[in-house]
Amino acid sequence: MTHYFTDNRSLPENRKDHSFEFMGHAYTFATEDGVFSKTGVDYGSEVLLKAAARERIAGNVLDMGCGYGVLGIVLKTLFPDAAVTCCDVNPRAAELADANSKTNRAPVSVIISDRFEHVPGMFDVIVTNPPIRAGKEVVYGIFDGAYEHLSSDGFLLAVIRRKQGAESAVRKLNERFGNCEIVMRDKGYWILKSRKSD
Repeated sequence: MTHYFTDNRSLPENRKDHSFEFMGHAYTFATEDGVFSKTGVDYGSEVLLKAAARERIAGNVLDMGCGYGVLGIVLKTLFPDAAVTCCDVNPRAAELADANSKTNRAPVSVIISDRFEHVPGMFDVIVTNPPIRAGKEVVYGIFDGAYEHLSSDGFLLAVIRRKQGAESAVRKLNERFGNCEIVMRDKGYWILKSRKSD
């Protein structure tokens, strides 16, 4: 069985375009079978974007588990001086993220990596809508990797639904970072923020 968090290039192509509007910007995102939220931008990502738009996003930014690139592309549009990298384990998703970056004139770098395995460098901001269905080991691995790849005073923003483990994620982030703030709650989605400090 194939999942959106695996290499599923064997699936037949079925590319479709979906429109999305956020803070006065209109976007077109191509999706396909085998990627997360193929019928359009999911509500959790939208809530995460609302929270991120309130932050000072600058420097090197990573969208971990980018899917077809929504978070990274929108953040590049909102914060054009930021250097944005999109990363996903699924080559099909990474290909779509690259294509959507060009379609929406939001230049981002795209890499294929299982979590942080092939991610170079350090980042000032990491955003993630983690693959909950992949299990806690994968999600918490993303949190641990984020800590290792954040610059001093850099921060992580993550979205998790309360019924899918938000409360335990808060405990995990507090344990790893020494802090975790719930910066937004919306329809059961929690936006968690942890900052790396020396």
